[in-house]
Amino acid sequence: MAVDSGVLAMNDGGEELAVHLLDASCQVVDSHTAALDPYDPEDMAVGPDGTVWLADTGDNNGTRTTVALLALRPDGSTGIFRLTYPDGPHDAEALLLAPDGTPYVVTKEVLGASGVYSPTTALVDGGTVALAKVAGVSMTLTGTAGGPVGSVGQLLVTGGAVSADGQRLALRTYTDAYVWPLTGSDVVGALSGEPSVIPLPTSPQGEAITFAADGQSLLVTSEGLPADLTRVALAPATVEATTPAPEGAVLSFSDLTRSGMSPWTSALIAAGVATVVVWIGGMLRRRP
Repeated sequence: MAVDSGVLAMNDGGEELAVHLLDASCQVVDSHTAALDPYDPEDMAVGPDGTVWLADTGDNNGTRTTVALLALRPDGSTGIFRLTYPDGPHDAEALLLAPDGTPYVVTKEVLGASGVYSPTTALVDGGTVALAKVAGVSMTLTGTAGGPVGSVGQLLVTGGAVSADGQRLALRTYTDAYVWPLTGSDVVGALSGEPSVIPLPTSPQGEAITFAADGQSLLVTSEGLPADLTRVALAPATVEATTPAPEGAVLSFSDLTRSGMSPWTSALIAAGVATVVVWIGGMLRRRP
């Protein structure tokens, strides 16, 4: 299965961030690293200006006083934007980046009632700004099998995405995708509506989701290597196109090899990778 504009993948933790551009055959065609001292990066999105935003928001032990958004800009520069929750630490694995560039962090809650947080002021490079809880979203027990933690995995939000055309947003659990229609950049309004719930293929630790370039399907994958990148058609009610997308097509991440390195900035802009952004977790240690 070809993904016309490519796929971005990132490592999960380690001493530096590494983001890789993959072609339709899952070959690495470009890479970018940045010594940004990550703690626990969990999700990724591309902003309107081509900046790759990494959500360094993981907090399994609930001990972090700040979380961060890490920026990799097309010109090669980087930024660290620290955030504080108004109600204590949270573990969060989902980032929703609205079409206007506003970030929303969605927490991972055992009982399924996730909080949605957004900055109260403009982000400050190297500084810290407060988050406000702007919405809540509830996952339900769907009965879909999969994931590493049994039925509770049906309630845990592990990834998020906004479609390139700005018409839909999605959150995923270990087992299912929840898709909402989006008007403008009103993420809060979208999440107040009823989503379409789509069972996802069983995977060891499904923590990545994005919209494919065709706008009719999702791309999902698991943390760890090897892993498969799977295309899943949206429910008919969530798309207007008349041609159905193929379901269950798989691209393998089993043997990533480098081929034909190209400049990072050129690949980011010319290949249009903002339309299909996912990450795969590397089995690297997490910094204390």
